[in-house]
Amino acid sequence: MKRISFCGLAVAVQTLASAALAQGVSGNTFNPALSVILDGKYAHFSQDPAQYGVAGFLLSEEAGLPPQGLSLGESEVVASANVDDRFYGQITLALEASDAGTEIGVEEAFVQTTALPAGFILKFGRFFSDIGYLNSKHAHSWDFVDQPLVYKAMLGGQFGDDGAQARWVAPAELLVEVGAEAFRGAQFPAAGATHGGVGVWSAFAHVGGDSGAASSWRAGVAYLHADAAGRESIIANGDVATFTGGAKYWLADFVWKWAERGNPKTRHLIVQGEYLRRRETGEVVDVNVDYATTTFPPPFVAPEFSYRGEQSGFYLQSVYQFMPRWRLGVRFDRLSADNRGPSLGVITPLNEKHDPSRMTAMLDFANSEFSRLRLQWTQDKSQPRSDTQIIVQYLMSVGAHGAHQF
Repeated sequence: MKRISFCGLAVAVQTLASAALAQGVSGNTFNPALSVILDGKYAHFSQDPAQYGVAGFLLSEEAGLPPQGLSLGESEVVASANVDDRFYGQITLALEASDAGTEIGVEEAFVQTTALPAGFILKFGRFFSDIGYLNSKHAHSWDFVDQPLVYKAMLGGQFGDDGAQARWVAPAELLVEVGAEAFRGAQFPAAGATHGGVGVWSAFAHVGGDSGAASSWRAGVAYLHADAAGRESIIANGDVATFTGGAKYWLADFVWKWAERGNPKTRHLIVQGEYLRRRETGEVVDVNVDYATTTFPPPFVAPEFSYRGEQSGFYLQSVYQFMPRWRLGVRFDRLSADNRGPSLGVITPLNEKHDPSRMTAMLDFANSEFSRLRLQWTQDKSQPRSDTQIIVQYLMSVGAHGAHQF
């Protein structure tokens, strides 16, 4: 799990503007880099993880908790290489064990240009969106076991889909990057591949640079619009609802990195945060309610009810490597929701008067850039009843793995 240095950000990001450019030009440019990421966990929860939910939010099935006890996490198989002198390709397969067996999914499979003029880059296939800071990063590069609560609640953990992206990186010392994306719209927070299979679009901009010889920074803003037709969502306690309508997202992110004498291998500090705001409007159906036999008081007159959700949230985290190989991290999450509509009389968790929050602390040890052991403690107040969560995780990388972006 190689990482770029903290200094020389503008030059590094231009060089790493795509994973293709990170490969460089060498005698084995067209030989695939193959790697396997192994992930395993032990988890303990004070509340039943099957009853997990976030008050005021319709969740993706992917936003739940790992199983109680010992479990195999999501392992990844990655292959990447330059296709020729103008294109680069990468595929990431995700292998996940469940009670039903082992599921194999295509997490990413995309082609990216490497030789367009004036800093333009095109990407097409299946990939994670570049909105926000964490969304495009794979699970093995996260600083905590899981994504922030605002990502779970609003993006289903991480948004990716089949689509195309156009991006421009300014040829300057200061990082200036703008881009736009269009996606099929089959994945949360969209569903049904509306509008002829182009149900999501987004736009983003990033700026960044160096601050002295020992620190670097990056800030960004983004907008995403998603349309859903019959999107299945988890409310809480295993209840399922379907949502048909539209969602608009506004995002802002910031990250600052410092390294002692510019060398992150000894001591370094990372401070980052993101803010998301979402507006959802449409129709909601609680599929657990038998509308044929249930009598509703006014104004409940139909099995489909109008719903308008105004939700926002943020996280702020800091990770400090206090000595070689050892890191300590803390993270705070908070959400709020203002949901309205007659359906809330039936789907009560959407109208719960509770602002979800979460406090997380972690300690990890990296014996090398290829192995990491992590202990994480979380006090989760996503629902009125607090949940104490303790997770032990291992991450092991086998084979050649490309560098991660800043």
